[in-house]
Amino acid sequence: MSCDRADRSYSGAMYARRRHLYFAMMGTCIGLFVLAWGVIRIWSVPAAVGLCVVAMVIPPVAAMVANRRGPEDRWWDDPSGDPESDEWWDELDGKKRPRP
Repeated sequence: MSCDRADRSYSGAMYARRRHLYFAMMGTCIGLFVLAWGVIRIWSVPAAVGLCVVAMVIPPVAAMVANRRGPEDRWWDDPSGDPESDEWWDELDGKKRPRP
């Protein structure tokens, strides 16, 4: 499977964007925990617990954002390793002409 330079730079940019978003979300999570128990608990323990509950939801969402497959991820085109099966799927996808 060949990719041109523009396609590779697009996919690299998308990966970098997802990675930056992941680290921003995880930084927000850590910041909320520190803010909750370092500052907010002095005035209101229930508010600090509420901030921790919000912070607790962020890591699973960040993992889903970082691991989602985008349009640049061509996972369905990967060969399975079985030549007969790959040829059959290529024929169905219209990549190759069927043998006469």
